[in-house]
Amino acid sequence: MSAKRAGKPERTAVGEAPLASIIVPVYNEEGLLSASIVELVERMKEFDFPYEIIVSENGSTDGTVEVALQLERKYPQLRVLTSDEPNYGKALRKGILEARGEFVVCDEVDILDVRFYRRALAALRADQCDMVVGSKLHPDSRDRRPVFRTFATRVINLMLRVTLSFKGTDTHGLKAFRRERLLPVVHRCVVDKDLFASEFVIRAERADFRVLEVPVEIVEKRKPSIDLIRRVPNVLRNMARLFVVIRLRG
Repeated sequence: MSAKRAGKPERTAVGEAPLASIIVPVYNEEGLLSASIVELVERMKEFDFPYEIIVSENGSTDGTVEVALQLERKYPQLRVLTSDEPNYGKALRKGILEARGEFVVCDEVDILDVRFYRRALAALRADQCDMVVGSKLHPDSRDRRPVFRTFATRVINLMLRVTLSFKGTDTHGLKAFRRERLLPVVHRCVVDKDLFASEFVIRAERADFRVLEVPVEIVEKRKPSIDLIRRVPNVLRNMARLFVVIRLRG
């Protein structure tokens, strides 16, 4: 069955393997999801390759699922995955495992930066690296989030450097990679929620995969869907667990 709407991406036949899978974990994003996905689909017309968008919903208590399913009916290149618990890492992992693309792009519903896609996919297709991380702490990045959130990013990065000898500047947020090459790393990850993305990047680095950091521009479109303060106990627990399984056990 062929898509009926005009535009390069929409010509992709259902069942045709996409070049890129864009994974967007969402939790209680009823107010932002539709506008963000509609804008993303429009911007993806800049590219001439088949793609898919995977909206990986996790435990929302508002109308996020209903909005996502409406979008799935509207756009043949969009798939919706659902989970029964608020768990960012589990949603991201599920999206990666379900992805059909040669390349995977992990994005956030309040960012959806196709400029990052262009730069990251160009580097991956040229085999200049195995993973691209959009670093908020890159010297050329423009992080326009509130000071508290920027400070939290710096604290987490410092903790990862001290406890896990992380050599980069950021682990959470935009990233892209060649799926089959990094899939064994995903399977080795043991934590979920907020630190799954960090463990994924750190394990890739420690396994000598080539990780390229590029600058990004971040503008906060809404407050975090989960209070940052509420995340602290889980982050600390998983940080301790990662120290044991990565630094002590190897």
